[in-house]
Amino acid sequence: MSKITVSIFMLTYNQEAYISQAIEGVLMQKTNFKYQLVIGEDCSTDKTRSICEAYQQHYPEKIKLLPQQDKNMGLIANYMRTIKACDGKYIAICDGDDYWVDEYKLQKQVDVLEQNKDCSIVFSKVYKWYPDGNVIKAIPLSEKQITGFNNLVYGNFIPSVTALFKNEQQRESLPEWIINFPYGDWPTYLWTIKDQGKIYLLNEYTAVYRMDIGASAKLRRKNSVIVRVNIAILNAMLNDEKFKSRISEIKDSIMKHQKQLMLSLNREKAYLEALKIYLTVIFKLNNRLKFTKLYLYSIKNSF
Repeated sequence: MSKITVSIFMLTYNQEAYISQAIEGVLMQKTNFKYQLVIGEDCSTDKTRSICEAYQQHYPEKIKLLPQQDKNMGLIANYMRTIKACDGKYIAICDGDDYWVDEYKLQKQVDVLEQNKDCSIVFSKVYKWYPDGNVIKAIPLSEKQITGFNNLVYGNFIPSVTALFKNEQQRESLPEWIINFPYGDWPTYLWTIKDQGKIYLLNEYTAVYRMDIGASAKLRRKNSVIVRVNIAILNAMLNDEKFKSRISEIKDSIMKHQKQLMLSLNREKAYLEALKIYLTVIFKLNNRLKFTKLYLYSIKNSF
């Protein structure tokens, strides 16, 4: 049996309206290597499971459907279960409500990593789909072709539906602390390149990301929620011995996230919480006057 080059892990729960399109986008891939779709179906109450089972029965050599659970595990537990079941040299992500539109997506991305041995992650540009049917080309959060840990640690600019990365689980286990957070893609990328490895932007549109649906949409309703989670993830990395070579970058990112949290809280009119952040951060800075002006300006702008 030939080895799997790419494992595509797909998380799905109650996505009967979208799951077929997600699976078809994977099955249409044209490659000169073997790939496998690993589906983590999380005890859906609609027809999602039966749709996945029908595809798996029709394409048993291409689809691994993880055993059905007795009850819903939740997104991050399902994430950890599914990514651990990926055996490929590389891992790609496609959630059950997103889909790929380029039939050569995997081939192009594998070629990038094979030809650029110093790169560990490759991603591309993405289309954004809105519930009204409008589809737009998203402006990348980073347009640099080559970036690294020192860029990604300040915030996730990789659309997960476009990502392909080295499966470092074959060398060491993914940190168990990831299960404590509502999303796992950003810490997984950072863990993948903590020792070495660059990030490559493929300057093409290969996939569609559905906006305003799913668990991530709920998180994005308040920016302060995302920032708090990011700070907690950074603190987990700070306490992980395997990230010891990245301590200075992680600490700097925590400081910048705290500033961002303060601004977000003022925009959300949570002034007392913002004040607490201000008092926590101000004495750690050299340019206190500039930071104080920023704090006061954010209050003024909230009215």
